Amino acid sequence: MLIKDVVRQYAGRVQFVTENYGASKLSERYGLHRYPAVFVDDILLAGPGDFGWFGAVEYKGRYAPWTDTANHAKFKRDLARMIDLVSSGNKEEAAKNAAPPDTATEVEALPRFSFKDIQGRPVDSSALAGQVVLVEFWATWCPPCRKTLAWLGSSKRRDVTVIAIAVESTADEIRKAAATLPPSFHLVAGAGDEARLFGDLGSIPTVYVFGRDGKRAAVFYGATPDLHDRVGGLIDSLAR
Repeated sequence: MLIKDVVRQYAGRVQFVTENYGASKLSERYGLHRYPAVFVDDILLAGPGDFGWFGAVEYKGRYAPWTDTANHAKFKRDLARMIDLVSSGNKEEAAKNAAPPDTATEVEALPRFSFKDIQGRPVDSSALAGQVVLVEFWATWCPPCRKTLAWLGSSKRRDVTVIAIAVESTADEIRKAAATLPPSFHLVAGAGDEARLFGDLGSIPTVYVFGRDGKRAAVFYGATPDLHDRVGGLIDSLAR
């Protein structure tokens, strides 16, 4: 991890701490609804938008596209500079370099869309009225994403429509994953525009749950330890 690479340079004078998403008081203080976020003490160095988005038309984050090694180097330089400022007691100057608040908005209701899944079946939002709908953004290379899909498949919740939109994944890889999932699941090979319908997508897995009234019941970012319990409890209450 790049952060650990930087921290090691300080020979024990800097401590690296990780927090589970949803249990971070710092994220709550800054109003962050997504991840990743990097803090030096209580100063936000980088928020979700700084690393770019899945499905974005243009890369807008300070370190986007994150696949570019030049942006990795830039992030490490910025992190080291922030650590130097904070450790020298110059927190006022460090605060001037803080990341802006997260301004991304979450959709309030199931957006209008018309897709085809990898089996060629239509997936149209207009046909989902009155149903509990779960939309997961995932990738075939993301083990926690596939684990959540497998859990959904094994839970056999028949009153929930599951739409799994894969990002950065080929159709062949998605079909291989589909072989282990119920045929009722709609697996969609996302081209990027799908994510934009739901708001900029900064992390995977991201799970949206919509009630029978079409309104967003909740959105879950990342593979937190209690993700399946929280999602399961919610969709059970909505499907009654």
